[in-house]
Amino acid sequence: MTVSTHKLARETMAFVLAGGRGSRLKELTDIRAKPAVYFGGKTRIIDFALSNAVNSGVRRIGVATQYKAHSLIRHLQRGWSFFRAERNESLDILPASQRVNERNWYLGTADAVTQNIDIIEGYAPKYILILAGDHIYKQDYSLLLKQHVETGADVTIGCIEVPRDEASAFGVMAVDEQDRILEFAEKPEDPAAMPGDESQSLASMGIYVFRTDFLISILREDAASETSEHDFGKDIIPALVAQGNAFAHPFSRSCVTNSHEQKAYWRDVGTLDAFWQANIDLTDFEPELDLYDQSWPIWTYSELTAPAKFVHDEEDRRGMAVSSMIAGGCIISGAQLNRCLLHSGARVNSYAELNGVVALPNVQIGRGARLRNVIIDRSVEIPEGLVVGENEKDDADRFRRSENGICLITQGMIDKLAK
Repeated sequence: MTVSTHKLARETMAFVLAGGRGSRLKELTDIRAKPAVYFGGKTRIIDFALSNAVNSGVRRIGVATQYKAHSLIRHLQRGWSFFRAERNESLDILPASQRVNERNWYLGTADAVTQNIDIIEGYAPKYILILAGDHIYKQDYSLLLKQHVETGADVTIGCIEVPRDEASAFGVMAVDEQDRILEFAEKPEDPAAMPGDESQSLASMGIYVFRTDFLISILREDAASETSEHDFGKDIIPALVAQGNAFAHPFSRSCVTNSHEQKAYWRDVGTLDAFWQANIDLTDFEPELDLYDQSWPIWTYSELTAPAKFVHDEEDRRGMAVSSMIAGGCIISGAQLNRCLLHSGARVNSYAELNGVVALPNVQIGRGARLRNVIIDRSVEIPEGLVVGENEKDDADRFRRSENGICLITQGMIDKLAK
């Protein structure tokens, strides 16, 4: 059966699960949910899932929020308000709001959808695309939808190919030659290999496609169960796999790449080390993720900022950046930057030396500061002469230092230095 991917996308509603804190990012998510964390100089993490949906032709989107959602909701209102109802487009922000009873927040990922069944039924989409809002990747969901319809699956699960020796950290699918899922194991000691490639395993991306009527029926059954945790990964998916009509969709079949991207790119930036590395990797001469690709744009809220500016041209006081990405509104004043990524509004003052710095918006860096391999939270004011990244003990005593030596700096940590 040949189906139109454009028609399928228009018959689909994307439901983005964006309520999680992302506790492994430590203080970086003290005031914002993980999907709202800044990434790549201009965007937020959630922009990737939303942009994939829009670029794939899916124009009905719901975003379920919960943990400290103000920053995320404000971003969605500012950057994603271009949907038009007269074109059958919509973006609904769906915070946990005691819609089912007066006690429960969202109890799990499945319950987040269950509590919004009436909104879904109001739009009457034929298919539901469940997405995680906290990963970095580019994917054409219409190809995933096409496979779902052509196989007649109860659920199709987006899967990322990972080296088998690393797959124990994921939920792993054992599949046959037709992609039917034979078994689902959460963090197995001996991960199942992909058919035809003993070195690779298929790990769940937290992406699911259902026919809407089928999903609603199983969600209502799940809601009535007193033993369920009301979670897709723990309850819904294992039960459907056991019934024998769940299929896997390898990411390599629908990932979006261009001539500058050599392989499929997917990152979970859920730790400080992974977050820092994914941002710094963007400064490479040919990064694995191409943010400059206008054929698959990453939509976001675009601030009105002046161009980045580099000033002073003296022997020891020259504003310059090498192998770096500098957003609008930044002023590099007599400072030297190497392999850094600065979001908008940063001010870096004279004689400062920055190496491997990821700075979120509106950071101020004082004269003579020396910073290496750090993440600086939004609006932090780095004092003059501060040195980070040269003494492990000092860094661990004053800041949040990761296993790989990346330091997270927040304003609260800076304020303690003065006491």
